[in-house]
Amino acid sequence: MDDYDNRKDIVFAIILVISTLAMVVRLWQDWIVAVSTGFMMLSLACLILSLCKKIESLEKSIAARERTMRINLDAVTQSVNKRCDDMANDVEVVIDTLSRRVYR
Repeated sequence: MDDYDNRKDIVFAIILVISTLAMVVRLWQDWIVAVSTGFMMLSLACLILSLCKKIESLEKSIAARERTMRINLDAVTQSVNKRCDDMANDVEVVIDTLSRRVYR
């Protein structure tokens, strides 16, 4: 899916540059202005593609951090549950010993 999106973005960038060149050549009929405008549109397209890559990288980083936090939360939950179970067992033992003493 990412390759398809990348190809689509590159095709749109090429269309942007070609349409800009065609428009400038048609309106002003000056190749220097047309080429410089084409380079400007090419750099704008590359900037947009670069921003898309950075956003994609940020999304992957956020997903990895979320996964790590979820794993850590599960580990903490298991640890707290174990401690609570151990504490409940200790309380039961103390209650049993106290109830034995009371009945004697």
